Amino acid sequence: MSSDRRLQEQTAIVTGASAGIGAATARKLAAEGANLSLAARSERRLSTLAEELETEYGIDALAVPTDVRAEDDVDALIDETVETFGGLDVLVNNAGLSRGSDVAAMATEEYETIQETNVDGVFYATRAAIPYVSEREGHLIFVGSFAGQYPRSFNPVYAASKWWVRGFAKSVAAQVGDEGVGVTVVNPAEVRSEFETTDGSTFAEAFEEGEASEPEEVADAIAFAATREGSSVSELDVNRRDKFADNF
Repeated sequence: MSSDRRLQEQTAIVTGASAGIGAATARKLAAEGANLSLAARSERRLSTLAEELETEYGIDALAVPTDVRAEDDVDALIDETVETFGGLDVLVNNAGLSRGSDVAAMATEEYETIQETNVDGVFYATRAAIPYVSEREGHLIFVGSFAGQYPRSFNPVYAASKWWVRGFAKSVAAQVGDEGVGVTVVNPAEVRSEFETTDGSTFAEAFEEGEASEPEEVADAIAFAATREGSSVSELDVNRRDKFADNF
């Protein structure tokens, strides 16, 4: 393996790691030498990815089935990671989803699912990780969204959850920055992945290759932030090139 891998002997957790941005991020961090804890609800997908990372990159990978909406699950994820690897350097808060669009027609269950995943899950993981990341002067990385930066005429509840993520991350940075912790928000626009559009199709189905960002491009931004040693990258936006030409 390369001797210049920048995260050699470090440990990272990636939530929502079973597909899309999360899986791509796990591969990028593993390529930099990090040992990985992979968190998502699909144990089968996590186990397959963990085997791939260990074989391809010579790192140790832990598959931890986790529902980020469940506080006990998240606490167990952090505890198992620290017990297995001896500490924690990087937390990537990636797990997220969207449901519904029209507020007047949105079911309470849809609203609660978004809030519990995109807001509560991020809080639980960040709260549990801070003491360990602070010990290592590591990084807290939050996957936000273009929707968390600009008012939306559609998916307003999803957008609001990502505005919360962005505001939470920046406020956490104010608390932990003097402890040497880097805090980064990465804001993707459309990414060709299994993430659902407002009509229920996936972005992979909605966009042809070259029409939107790829998960690996977002993962590159996350890996860049995670490999900073003396500084903290505050925010990175990843947009398709014609994004601001549209009526977004």
